[in-house]
Amino acid sequence: MSDVIAQCLSMFRTSVDRWSAISRADPALLAREPQPGEWSAIQALQHAVDTELTVFHARIIAIRDGGGPFPGYDPATQGHVDRITSTPAELVAQFAERRAQSLAAIETLTPDDLSRTGIHAELGTVTMDQLLNQWAAHDTMHIVQAERALMQPFIPASGPWRGYFADHDVDLPATR
Repeated sequence: MSDVIAQCLSMFRTSVDRWSAISRADPALLAREPQPGEWSAIQALQHAVDTELTVFHARIIAIRDGGGPFPGYDPATQGHVDRITSTPAELVAQFAERRAQSLAAIETLTPDDLSRTGIHAELGTVTMDQLLNQWAAHDTMHIVQAERALMQPFIPASGPWRGYFADHDVDLPATR
């Protein structure tokens, strides 16, 4: 990627709108888990809120300000995915506020900052470049995960078109 900062910012700036659109789906669809071990759309949104400042923003600051060590993150024990108490709109508002803070921090980065390093407790030395790329992939992955969870209840009833959704059909036998 020629300009990882600009490209990541361009992706990060779309996330609030994408989560806002997802959050307007029927509450039952938002809460529906696609299959055991996978998150519902609302859980994926809660995870995005959980990780925005406490993980990614904090890691940007840690690397930018000297590379001090930072801990790993386990959403099962450190997040609120199983304890959602806010409405979808409230979660989007929380995410938007946190994302604005993250964007402000990223906007201060220069190309020279991309080679700065930090120490991840589990992964060892990581660069700012690697963190930004991982964050953009993580951010997009959970939006896709939420959208996939929302499509699940519609696939089985799609009749002869069901086969077109084989890659997303959690109810098909595991013959793939």
